[in-house]
Amino acid sequence: MKSKYCKESRVIRTSRIFPNDVNNHNTLFGGRLMSDLDQVASISAARHSRTECVTASTDSVDFLYPIRTTDSVCFESYVTWTGTSSMEIFVKIIAEDLKSGERRIAATALLTFVALDQHKRPTYVPQVIPETEEEKKLHETAPERARARKERKQKSKELAAFLTTNYPCLT
Repeated sequence: MKSKYCKESRVIRTSRIFPNDVNNHNTLFGGRLMSDLDQVASISAARHSRTECVTASTDSVDFLYPIRTTDSVCFESYVTWTGTSSMEIFVKIIAEDLKSGERRIAATALLTFVALDQHKRPTYVPQVIPETEEEKKLHETAPERARARKERKQKSKELAAFLTTNYPCLT
């Protein structure tokens, strides 16, 4: 299977922040940002694999600076690393003050997607080739994140086995 460059999966989406997008602090609602980043990441995964893909995990979302109604928000995503059927997608969220032009990294996120074949089973994905310094840094540090994801997933499974599915007490 032929390897692909990170840039082949790059997605860039910019939008304005409107009053219906904000929380009680008059900043972008975190749930809205998470929905948007999952959408752009899913496009990156599909571009890289050219198959149907599912979100396997949202590995991290770090909110660094608030995004205000005077800002635009730009989501930039691309595949940084691949396993056999999984893809790590990095999303960089840049806020731009539309009056001053000041730009800042407002948030970053890492998600994992799995490519599926026509029978909805995991299928092979191409390896990824980083080119820029940013891409290289994310690619080089990805194996450690993949190891941590596996450990976290195992702990989640152990916790889920302990949890009950009984209805909560309604008294």
